Amino acid sequence: MEIELKLALRAVDLPRLKAHPLLTQQTPRRARLRNTYYDTPTLGLMERRVAVRERQVGRQTLLTVKTAGQSAGGLSRREEWEAPTRPGAFDFDTLVSDPALARDLSACAWQLVPVFRTDFTRLTWQLQHREARVEVALDQGHITTGDGQGLHHEPILELELELLAGRPEALFDLAHTLALGPQGQAASGLWLHPQDRSKAERGLSLFLGRRLEPAPAMPVRLRAQMTPLAAFQAAALSCLAHFQANVTGLLQTPPDTLPAPEFVHQARVALRRLRTGLRLFAPFLPRRFTRHWNTRWRATAGTLGMARDWDVLATERLPELLEGATPDPALDPWVAAQRHRAWRKARQMLTAPDHALNLLAFTRAVLALPVQTPRQPSAEPLRPWARALVRERHLRLRTELQRALRAGPEGRHQLRIELKKLRYAQSFLSDLLPPGKTRRSTEALAEAQALLGELNDLATADALLLPCPVETGQGVRRLAQERLQMRLQELPALERRLLRLRALRG
Repeated sequence: MEIELKLALRAVDLPRLKAHPLLTQQTPRRARLRNTYYDTPTLGLMERRVAVRERQVGRQTLLTVKTAGQSAGGLSRREEWEAPTRPGAFDFDTLVSDPALARDLSACAWQLVPVFRTDFTRLTWQLQHREARVEVALDQGHITTGDGQGLHHEPILELELELLAGRPEALFDLAHTLALGPQGQAASGLWLHPQDRSKAERGLSLFLGRRLEPAPAMPVRLRAQMTPLAAFQAAALSCLAHFQANVTGLLQTPPDTLPAPEFVHQARVALRRLRTGLRLFAPFLPRRFTRHWNTRWRATAGTLGMARDWDVLATERLPELLEGATPDPALDPWVAAQRHRAWRKARQMLTAPDHALNLLAFTRAVLALPVQTPRQPSAEPLRPWARALVRERHLRLRTELQRALRAGPEGRHQLRIELKKLRYAQSFLSDLLPPGKTRRSTEALAEAQALLGELNDLATADALLLPCPVETGQGVRRLAQERLQMRLQELPALERRLLRLRALRG
């Protein structure tokens, strides 16, 4: 079982990383690794996230098989088999101890063809850190593949911390220590950003010419036998994987280019779900933990929020409000300039060492939670609590509904937040709730959230365009205000639909 933490870094930080006192205590081992990844012509193995690799190290050839495993927060756990071989001799029966996997690989061995290569120089250090033994590997090189149009390359520059003995939390402790830099201070730290994409995944994307796409949230799989802390850990790591997948897409966008709006949107959704999890499980979490991380992630979400507001205005609301109108050559450049300014601020935050340190510290804290299982295997401590919590939120929504709708923009915004909290709570806990009732409730909440979201967007458009010096911008503000007043007439019907929602029962 391979357990490793993968970190992206920048070339500008390499000298300071190598000068870190933990690494200067020994001379690193240097190796040139030439790797060829194989698959069937239909890419059947990589679709299953199984990697078959031949690695040349000097005169020796190694055959490696890796399974998909799990990855979150940059930490991956996966099965790996590796042994010396002859080039092109795929003896999976001898190598792989999983009989079913060995049989599948042997059956397709005759079809295997090279798909892409990864060639890099690796510097390795063996460190003893916090009762753990860790191999630190610094890889520099490139991924190469080809097609009818020639060769395609992608650079490799990453740091891998592989656990040889000890607990996984030690990897995050070590990464945090390295990220503080040679001076050991966050203010002069390095950007060591956790990443979940392996070299094999990157190579496959390069081979297919596939760009990173915005990643939606994946269902959180909870079992009734879990303790609340184990459930929170599963939910938090799922949200973290969702967030990092979209941050990876954001950071691959050239600095002077606007990213796809959906990357920003999904990154914010991930943070909103994460903060919902912090609130839901707060009774079981250390108070300081909840307060600290809710504040940290709220600040991150706020910076991304401004970029999201300008994206929505430019790509959704302006086209709707100006449908059929002649484009104004002055308004679009002004809005684009505001979008670029908001994105530069968000990018500056995401590429700051402090943000990477937050990711490392949070993941380490989540993994360190005492998530022991109940003493009685048949116990279900989670289901009654989950159903009671969702019922309580339903009842609170009904109580606050009429007051919120009549409180103007602030009240509507607060109601929208309450709807999201309930919807995300049901999403988190769906495995523990009655499926039919949960589905109907979620559909009604999504419908209400869509209307309130449009009202919020229109109010935000009015505020964003207030300082616009272009006359058309002020005209759009009037259109937004008119549409807002028209859509407000739908609130009584929304109120009646929400009041008909019944709290979920067991």
